[in-house]
Amino acid sequence: MTTHSTAPSPEAGPAPDWRRIGSFVTGQAAVQCGSFALIIAMNWTAVQMGGRSAVTCVILASTLPRALMLLFGGALADTLGPRAVVLRATATRLAVLAVGALITAGADSLWPLVAVAVVEGSLLGLTGPASGVLLTRLAPQEHLGRANSLFSMVMRLAPIAGSPLGAWLVVAGGLSGAMLVAAAGCAVWLLCAFHVTRGMVRPARGAGSGPSLFRRSGDGLLLLARHPRLRWMFVACFCMDFAFLWPAEVALPLRASGEGWGIGAVAAALSAFSVGALVSAAAGAALAHRIPAPVKLVVTGTGLAVGLGAMALVPSPPVLAAVAGAVGLCSGMNGPALVTAYQQAVPEGKLGAAMSTFSLSSIGAAPLSLAVFSSLSAALGVTGTWLVCACLALCSPVAATLALRAPATRKAPVPPGAPAAPEPTATAV
Repeated sequence: MTTHSTAPSPEAGPAPDWRRIGSFVTGQAAVQCGSFALIIAMNWTAVQMGGRSAVTCVILASTLPRALMLLFGGALADTLGPRAVVLRATATRLAVLAVGALITAGADSLWPLVAVAVVEGSLLGLTGPASGVLLTRLAPQEHLGRANSLFSMVMRLAPIAGSPLGAWLVVAGGLSGAMLVAAAGCAVWLLCAFHVTRGMVRPARGAGSGPSLFRRSGDGLLLLARHPRLRWMFVACFCMDFAFLWPAEVALPLRASGEGWGIGAVAAALSAFSVGALVSAAAGAALAHRIPAPVKLVVTGTGLAVGLGAMALVPSPPVLAAVAGAVGLCSGMNGPALVTAYQQAVPEGKLGAAMSTFSLSSIGAAPLSLAVFSSLSAALGVTGTWLVCACLALCSPVAATLALRAPATRKAPVPPGAPAAPEPTATAV
């Protein structure tokens, strides 16, 4: 008699932990929405207090510590594990926002805002790489693209919901109200993070003292130097962010104004882009594991670059919105695919450091794009500079092609002459 077993085959990979992924997405939706509301409220309050110089001061007070702490956040995530970093930093951020709400309630000076921005930015830099590590613990390699697409949907929706909420809060209840909402978002994420990280263990401590945290902060840059696939993925992400930001933030409003289309054309284009990105991110959450990597990385990257150039030449607002929607469709698939391919190529035990460096590709590209292309536009004009951006965006699919051809290394390299690493033993956090 022949029997049929219903057990999965040994070759079948583990299934994604969708319950914990759902908790991760829910918590991130809450904390990201609160963060965007707080950004709008803090910037508006700074403008009211001191104009352009004040808001610049607040923005720098948040972004510079965040960029610096990203490097240490990655090293901490690899050393302590993502659970310890996320829970402790989020709890601290919750306390800082609650205290900040009390301080700013009766303050009419800029310095309390600057102080909160410095601490807030530092804590966000610490938790960013650790949050990026969590998804790789919840979804196996073959389903990581779906999880990243789902997370991408949250990141697209957060500014759409959080920005108007922040504008309403600063009018209705002042900056303190926005800080309390951001603190509530942290509380929701903290509760979800307890569920998401339950049972996750701390990496084993080495036998020796090991390098200092300062030296480990450069691990992400060393990974780029040693691994061609990681290096080309970083270049692909940086080129796309660098080329895309100036057209979206500066050139689009300038062209709409110059053509006499009005602010409605800008709103329609950005809305169409967001809708397109949400649709493709949702499709990726369901089907990313079935779509070949060259399609997600190279085809969509080429579509992004071509669409970006087309937006500089379209004759009317309806056509502009239609092209922006198509660009959004490519973006919603391309962005999560870049993150997934990068995560899958990181050597074991180095994901925190690698994600901190990868995050710098976006954070560093923003001010550089504004500075370079704003200066270039004085000579080439808006349309000419926009087309230059589109040409540079084509470097992203080229770099992605080179990354796919490079070998992937999943094992951490052992220096010549060093003994083989012992089998790791986990310790509870």
